[in-house]
Amino acid sequence: MNASKQQSGVTQTEGIRAASRSVLRLTRSVLDDLRAHGEETWPQECCGALLGRAIEGSAPEGWQVDLLMRAVNIRADSPRNRYQISGADLAGIVLEARNRGLEIAGFYHSHPDHPAQPSSTDLAEAYWLGCYYVITEITQGKAVQTNAFLLAG
Repeated sequence: MNASKQQSGVTQTEGIRAASRSVLRLTRSVLDDLRAHGEETWPQECCGALLGRAIEGSAPEGWQVDLLMRAVNIRADSPRNRYQISGADLAGIVLEARNRGLEIAGFYHSHPDHPAQPSSTDLAEAYWLGCYYVITEITQGKAVQTNAFLLAG
């Protein structure tokens, strides 16, 4: 990866550009749960989705995340450095969002003993344009750093 830069509170990395929704707001409980999930699954990657509402009508626009939906990492070939959310989990996430009047604002996963930066695999396997991807570095079982990246296309 080339050097990253800070803009609108979101770290940008080559291949990921800020779009109109440049702010991601997580409640403390969502952030704590996200980081705890990574610690619980270490040394394997955890994964899940972030559900929230678009923040509109004020600058900067973005997402307010109110709910974290944990998923099971079904990646059998290399769960220590790859993740995959099952179709069944994804369907449940979409249904829960719809039932609560929320939208999928993004997805999260952990990087066991690696920096909270998107890998080339993360970029290649990120399919949800306009969504945030939140990565937490888990070092020796402890959450160290969490970063958010907006996949703009």
